[in-house]
Amino acid sequence: MIAVEERQRDPRPAKRTRRTEDPLLPKSGKNDAAAFWLYLIPGFVLLSVIIVVPLVWNVYLSFTSYRGIRPPEWIGLDNWIRLFGDEKFWLSFGNSIAMIIAMVVIPTLLGLALAAALFDLVGRKFGGKLASFLRATFYLPQILPIAVAAVVIGWILRADDGALNEMLRAVGLGDLAHNWLGSPDTALLSIMVVMVWVQLGYPVVIFMAALQRVDPELYEAAELDGANWFQRFRAITVSIIRPEIFVVTLTCTIAALKVFGPVYTLTRGGPGNATLVPSYYSFSEFFQTQQVGYGATIATALTIVIGVVAFFFIRAQNRAERAEREG
Repeated sequence: MIAVEERQRDPRPAKRTRRTEDPLLPKSGKNDAAAFWLYLIPGFVLLSVIIVVPLVWNVYLSFTSYRGIRPPEWIGLDNWIRLFGDEKFWLSFGNSIAMIIAMVVIPTLLGLALAAALFDLVGRKFGGKLASFLRATFYLPQILPIAVAAVVIGWILRADDGALNEMLRAVGLGDLAHNWLGSPDTALLSIMVVMVWVQLGYPVVIFMAALQRVDPELYEAAELDGANWFQRFRAITVSIIRPEIFVVTLTCTIAALKVFGPVYTLTRGGPGNATLVPSYYSFSEFFQTQQVGYGATIATALTIVIGVVAFFFIRAQNRAERAEREG
């Protein structure tokens, strides 16, 4: 008791234990902000070198006449005036619409139906392992390098001894044998079929991952109420994974607008200009005809189109989410 009273009467402040700070952690205050920006420097450098600087240089070249040897010569809007009157350019964008159908519309609709079937039917009746195996099977073409896939597809669609024509002859349908990639009437359609095959696995994987957050009891309750598979799909699946549908649609649309690899490896834009797309048209102007300024104009126009499409997609998604919250 005496010792306690003496401590209470002691006017000296009690000694505080000194807090030890981890030297690896940034100090508080201004040093926190400095460390924050320090960590962002590598990302800013890579973004500038890989994206910003080439983009600015490409936009500048679109206003010049440049063949890659002598310094660029400023010509103002001449390339843009030529672009708007270029029938070949508008034809390439028309072919991009076909690519959007093959890489966005069909894979998204089929992927949505397949993901719902794998999750709601196959997964519940046969187990998750079979559903996962089928999902991986659909995604396999996405893993293949486009050069490898092009070699396989080129072998299948070869005019003389391709696998498809040989199969048609073997079953007595030799009259249907065709030069699939060498005829203007079938070349674009053939690439569209290939792109559906390549692109289908991506929405299947994204939609099945999104369906993991759906409570299976919702499907069971709807089934007990007498709802068939399509009614459950429309009322539960589509409404819950709507954000993922927007993401898949946007990313696939961007991929369709800038598609290059399949056209380059299979047809080189031919026969004629039947499979020409803007990215390959820009490439050919850059490296084949050495019209670097005009090729940059095509690439810049494609970038603007992609930016506008992304803006309206994001705006539509935000509007849909806002309406869902208010409703």
